[in-house]
Parts: sequence; C-alpha cells; structure tokens
Amino acid sequence: MQTIFVLVKCELGHAYEVADAAVQSIEEVSEVYSISGQYDLLMKFHLPGGTDIGRFVTSRVQTLEGVKDTFTLITFKAFG
Repeated sequence: MQTIFVLVKCELGHAYEVADAAVQSIEEVSEVYSISGQYDLLMKFHLPGGTDIGRFVTSRVQTLEGVKDTFTLITFKAFG
C-alpha cells in the first residue's frame, strides 16, 4: 500500500465541487481537506503497491472538472 498526498489548485469558486467529485468518483481517496494558501484542497490517497503514481494523478485527479494544478507528495514511512 502506497500513501500519497495531492495538493490541488482549483478554478476560482470550484473547490467544493472538486472535493465532492473526488470523494464520489475516486475510490482510492481517503480524505479531502479544504486548506488555505497556494492550494485549495489536500487529498490523501491509499494506492495499491505497484500503482503508477504519475498516471494515477494525471488520469484520475487532474481530469476532475475544475482542477487547475496539482502538486504530489509521495510518502515513505508513517510514524506513530
């Protein structure tokens, strides 16, 4: 299992629609948070081992209506 976080910048006024679309259409999504700063949403995904992360983000996240930009963080080890 691989955990990734994707920061999402949305078209103005579309953050809630993007968040709802992610929760409804991407089964690998674990949590979606609205955040402040350069990006609008923080999405957490749990992917099966061996998943092509680049392909997953470009085909499943970046194609959501209202997504303007993404920044992906790949995790190595969870503590706690």
